[in-house]
Amino acid sequence: MRIASVIVDVPAKQTDKTFDYLVPEHLENVIVPGVRVNVPFGPRNIQGFVTGLKTESDFKKLKQIVEPLDLTPVLNKELLTLGDWLTEHTLCYKISAFQVMLPAALKAKYEKKVILAAHVKWELLQEETKALFMGGKEATWQEVVDRGLVSMLKQEAERGYVEVIYQVKDRVRKKKVKHIQSLLGRPQLTVEIENLSLQAKGQKQVLAFFLDHTGPVELKTLLGDTGVSQASVKALVKKGILSEEFMEVYRDPYAEREFKRQGPLPLTVAQEKAIMPILSSIEEERHEVFLLYGVTGSGKTEIYLQSIQSVLEKGEEAIVLVPEIALTPQMVKRFKERFGDLVAVMHSGLSAGEKYDEWRKIQRREVKVVVGARSAIFAPFENLGIIIIDEEHETSYKQEENPRYHARDVAIKRAATHRCPVVLGSATPSLESFARAQKGVYTLLNLPSRMNEQPLPSVEIIDMREELREGNRSMFSRVLFEKLQDRIEKGEQTVLFLNKRGHSSFVMCRDCGFVVNCPNCDITLTYHRFQELMKCHYCGHEERVPTICPECNSEHIRYFGTGTQKVEEELTKLLPEARVIRMDVDTTGRKGSHEKLLNAFQEGEADILLGTQMIAKGLDFPNITLVGVLSADTMLHLPDLRSSEKTFQLLTQVSGRAGRHELPGEVVIQTYTPEHYSIELAGTQDYDRFYNQEMMARKIHKYPPFYYLTLITVSHEELMKAVSVTEKITRFVTSRLSQEAVVLGPVASPIPRIKNRYRYQCLIKYKKEPELKTALKAILDHYQQETTTGSLQISMDLNPYILM
Repeated sequence: MRIASVIVDVPAKQTDKTFDYLVPEHLENVIVPGVRVNVPFGPRNIQGFVTGLKTESDFKKLKQIVEPLDLTPVLNKELLTLGDWLTEHTLCYKISAFQVMLPAALKAKYEKKVILAAHVKWELLQEETKALFMGGKEATWQEVVDRGLVSMLKQEAERGYVEVIYQVKDRVRKKKVKHIQSLLGRPQLTVEIENLSLQAKGQKQVLAFFLDHTGPVELKTLLGDTGVSQASVKALVKKGILSEEFMEVYRDPYAEREFKRQGPLPLTVAQEKAIMPILSSIEEERHEVFLLYGVTGSGKTEIYLQSIQSVLEKGEEAIVLVPEIALTPQMVKRFKERFGDLVAVMHSGLSAGEKYDEWRKIQRREVKVVVGARSAIFAPFENLGIIIIDEEHETSYKQEENPRYHARDVAIKRAATHRCPVVLGSATPSLESFARAQKGVYTLLNLPSRMNEQPLPSVEIIDMREELREGNRSMFSRVLFEKLQDRIEKGEQTVLFLNKRGHSSFVMCRDCGFVVNCPNCDITLTYHRFQELMKCHYCGHEERVPTICPECNSEHIRYFGTGTQKVEEELTKLLPEARVIRMDVDTTGRKGSHEKLLNAFQEGEADILLGTQMIAKGLDFPNITLVGVLSADTMLHLPDLRSSEKTFQLLTQVSGRAGRHELPGEVVIQTYTPEHYSIELAGTQDYDRFYNQEMMARKIHKYPPFYYLTLITVSHEELMKAVSVTEKITRFVTSRLSQEAVVLGPVASPIPRIKNRYRYQCLIKYKKEPELKTALKAILDHYQQETTTGSLQISMDLNPYILM
């Protein structure tokens, strides 16, 4: 008798443990740890993950597993163990930990099919398999289950003859395109051409095309090659000479592009010195964390590529994480040029179907390198040789909903299991990582100068208060404007960076100071010029801009602040000859648009690239000689302990876009707080001085990296309930922790209401509190009943990056 331990798909405290199910005899060789199964749970059947097998159970009456959902495990042994660690580390449910590791296609409603492998010979198949496919290429999973063929198909799958695919309903549809095909042979076609009347020129052309082409042709290609209209093709289909059918084409996000293979580049002395410790740790299969700290343009990517090369030569695999979508096109190009088809790419710009196809390539061992955003850290590799996290200071590596993991922690955990190195790369490392490197927890590797020995760009900081005093009301300082004109005359390119999104911040009455707020959230509405609407970026509420002030009836109510659209309008007014490409949330919403805009800029189709956060990193264009930062301080005034750090990092990253090749670069930073150290030191790109100054501030205020943080946020529709629960939680936590811990709260969150729910929070700062997790679990258990009904919400973040 074999019994499977199963974690079921019900995220709740009562179900956050394994349940025992009997394995039916005919499925004994299919049910293994890591396979998803369909099991009876209460009145219904649900999905679950098998985490282990045993021979006896404490329970007398066990239900049977209904059916397996996979022929091969979707989670390997290491990922199952990682699920336990994630549960403990982020206080989430086991089922959430397993699901975060899988592509969306495996979580949706799906229809399962079994298909024959493309190259399999019919005679090699077992008789039952032949009967199942009956000369066709696919069969439904239901037929497999009904005929009791699951075990036998597992053997066929192990031989590579068949595989199970998920056609996801609602989520992923197979891509199908109309194809046209001739139903007649050449001699009959010639006869048909002669029989056509003189007027039917188009039809004659189409038939002449099929004299040279056998087999189906895409309708688009046919019309393009012959120059005829669709009506001619339709007429021939009607006559029964041609046939039309929709045929499936395979999804590859990078299919249209040619990648020329590139060999490794010669390393500079500094690069040689930095790569040696990494290579020796790969060679000796030793787990070590390296912080590769190199100025912008110092050649970090080449070190990544050559380290991966030596991992692949050992027959092992590599994961490379890059911050969200901004970096992917150029990064992907570098990796595809070096490693060709061995690279899979995972990021949020892909459709659910493309992500699933890329994940399948990894699972079937068809690729050796994954380049992707945060979730790629869970790639199902069995034999990892290195994990690289580029721009490791980026906050997008932290997931903000359950499980609230940080990709860096997961990377270090996985690398320890595989005994391999982790490389964290950045020109502006996070304070936590740099402090660990100073203490010797991480190994520090330095790249102090740019690859081509080019100097870092010269930086000028402009005080916009002075500009205003001297009568310049434009959003461009005089210095920046002159430099812009100069670049356009010389035919060089400029990047203009704006530190936020939307057209302008808010709508305000100039007479009484009234600001239009969202009715459901305590936050100002953002004005979007494009649709003449005000929108809430939290709950989606929208309304039209009022013509008179609701408070004092004044007509002087209008928008304040600057957004990318407004900057673009002003540029067109002041420099009508300038060609501008704007990159922000509105212009890059459509799939692939991000890359099209960057390519256009690279081809020299514009003089100025204007954008928000997404243009700050990773861009490497030879002709950029000027970078202008229009609003350096918007982030400094947010209630965020890392606001100075983020400002410094962003300004340093943006400045690093200028003068990366032959032409020298200049940077102009416009600000209303030029005396702030994060802006001053970004001007000289002096990370070490910034680090020392910021560390002093963090030490005084008891913030990371000197203390750990945990943020507990409570939300409820009734204000008093939110306050009283937060008070109880704060009292309970204080009673369980030592004197050294600092518990702040209860206090209203910086955004006190979202979607009509009031939010209160409690912040814990601590160094070593072995009791903390037990206390937090006790709180979650205590309020379990109320949180499942949804009226009360309690979220716990053990390493918060956003304190809002």
